[in-house]
Amino acid sequence: MVLSSDTMSSQFNVFIYIKLQSFLITPHNIITGSHASFVFSSSKFQHITPLLCQLHWLKAPEQTAFKQSVLVYKCLHGSAPAYLTDELCHVADVEARQRLHSSSSSSLTVSCTRLLTVADRSFPVTSARVWNSLPDPVTSTPSVVVFWSQLKTHLFNISYPFPL
Repeated sequence: MVLSSDTMSSQFNVFIYIKLQSFLITPHNIITGSHASFVFSSSKFQHITPLLCQLHWLKAPEQTAFKQSVLVYKCLHGSAPAYLTDELCHVADVEARQRLHSSSSSSLTVSCTRLLTVADRSFPVTSARVWNSLPDPVTSTPSVVVFWSQLKTHLFNISYPFPL
């Protein structure tokens, strides 16, 4: 398969986005915290987690998972570019795995990678891992709007597992 320069550029941009997200979590948290402090006019010594919870803002890892999950949902429902859609594969589509219990779910196959390098951080691998970590009621929603709502609720409960 020969990829055009536009396709390669788009794949590279998706990789850079995913890669940058992992490096920018700490600065992102600092910026998010300062924005929340500004919104509530709180002092810099006040705890920021209750403010973020009141604003219903996800923490950085959950924001990345949200964006990847929405992109996977769009890929699986035909509203994403073909070069991304072609990279994802349901477990039920693999002949050797059709008898497994996971073939009846919406799980995606995670490609095997040898090293924790570029391949392990690629879109198909990271997105399949994020998608497979979601509960079935979230992944089997009928529309994008319902998916966004249930996904945000699920990830919000991961971000803030304790009642504030």
